[in-house]
Amino acid sequence: MEHYLTHINNAVKKHWSKPAMSNYGGETYTYGQLAEGIAKYHILFKECGIEKGDNVALYARNSAEWGIAYLAVVTYDAVVVPFLPDFIPSAVVELSAFSECKMLIADNVAYNAISGVEGLVDKLNASEGFSCIVNVKDISLFGASDESLAKSASKVESLYNSQYPNGLKKEDVNYAKTEMNNNAVISFTSGTTSAVSKGVVLSSRSLSANLDFARREIPAAEGNTIFSVLPMAHMFGQTFDFLFPLSSGCHVTILGGKPTPARLLAGLAAVKPFMFLTVPMVIEKIFKSKVIPTLRKPVMRVLMAIPGINNLLLGTIRKKLVAALGGGLTTGVIIGGAALNKEIEDIMKKMKFPYTVGYGMTEVGPLISYCDRKRYAKYSCGIAAVPLEVRIDSSNPRRVLGEIQCKGDAVMEGYYKNEEATKATFTSDGWLKTGDMGIIDAKGNIYIKGRCKNMILSPSGQNIYPEEIEDKINNLPYVVESLVVGRKNAIVALVVADYEGAAKENISEADLNALIDKNVKALNVELPNYSQIALTELRKEPFEKTPKQSIRRFMYS
Repeated sequence: MEHYLTHINNAVKKHWSKPAMSNYGGETYTYGQLAEGIAKYHILFKECGIEKGDNVALYARNSAEWGIAYLAVVTYDAVVVPFLPDFIPSAVVELSAFSECKMLIADNVAYNAISGVEGLVDKLNASEGFSCIVNVKDISLFGASDESLAKSASKVESLYNSQYPNGLKKEDVNYAKTEMNNNAVISFTSGTTSAVSKGVVLSSRSLSANLDFARREIPAAEGNTIFSVLPMAHMFGQTFDFLFPLSSGCHVTILGGKPTPARLLAGLAAVKPFMFLTVPMVIEKIFKSKVIPTLRKPVMRVLMAIPGINNLLLGTIRKKLVAALGGGLTTGVIIGGAALNKEIEDIMKKMKFPYTVGYGMTEVGPLISYCDRKRYAKYSCGIAAVPLEVRIDSSNPRRVLGEIQCKGDAVMEGYYKNEEATKATFTSDGWLKTGDMGIIDAKGNIYIKGRCKNMILSPSGQNIYPEEIEDKINNLPYVVESLVVGRKNAIVALVVADYEGAAKENISEADLNALIDKNVKALNVELPNYSQIALTELRKEPFEKTPKQSIRRFMYS
């Protein structure tokens, strides 16, 4: 297995003058300019007393500059601690202190958020060993813990010119010096406080294992383009929307800010990526708004019942969708982060839409399973990302549900300063407990049925997996999303209704409420007696979600 920084090192040297990263609608950096930024950061780190193995926080929105800062930290053999931009400022300061970060790299928005709360900057500067807050845009300082550090940091440009009087050359680049067992990333799982957040510690070995698999299993030609829209601070986006394409000599264009439908589609059309990484919610919204309403029209129902005509119609829709996503997609759409709605997946399969579904978690950096779209089995999430081992903890893994567990180089070192949580996450024989329930078929395809902790135990002792019921509810007309909970020995469906869409069709709020309640109750004929829905509660506000767009279930009951 090759070190992931060796691939980055080789890509920088080989593609020196070619574009590496761009901000959508903004600056473009070549691989050589990326190396220049890294070199300047290394000078700053030295001037600020940052040593190998030190932790450096990164709190900013997605950008090419974020990518340069990230690479600067890991190529210095320091540990990057990336915080998602929607983390609350007080949590970032608290978690930075908790993880003993010696520096914070931030953008203007993040710094203004921190400095806008009285006492937060002072609290950060008072943290033991903390040096300064750096502007990710130009490597200047927002502030330092003392005046001497500020003076040292101001010398970066002159020191760079002195060290490289004729400019940085390819020959000056040599990144792959870190030990495989050295920590590379500490990824916090939520933006609340250190009391509940768990910092996932990933080594260079974990990143290397993920990159090794991606480079072997996902074809990426030099010069291919990527439109990066996933949160870069999250491991899914960090590894596969950033490190993997960059290591392969691709040009990564980064969508900063929120991926609204208009910006997303405009960016895809402009960039024309060879693959598109996304979460189920994005694909489901596209199909619910563009495809399903078309297929439900009376004339389409008639035509879809005619053999031959149905395939032509689906083929036409597929071509329009692929064109809307940039027109390239030689590798296709890679979906991860949550389960894909079954009705929508049925349509995708019928129209031969180029997609596949993978599965992972932060604790594995992140990939657990994946397979090429040509070999992908419907409703699965691929096969084990070999050499990672995956097993089902049940008496019959092919038929009896059990927890999905894994073992291998990609698995985390543990949770930062949390031995108790680390111990609880591993079995006695060293397998990581994912918390997901599933089965594996004879061909190795993994099928996830739900989360262990989401399981509802019926009064008669049966296991109810709410995700399976929600999948049915989400297919109903005017349903945006749903959450099924157990309440006083009854199953209750919390449903976010599309009041805006109904109003456009002159459906009153009262009529919509009655329609959804009727449709949800009608689903009971498809459900066992012990998991039938007793009550439907309608909502107008969407559920709170994680960065990968999973509902924060713990907030609802």
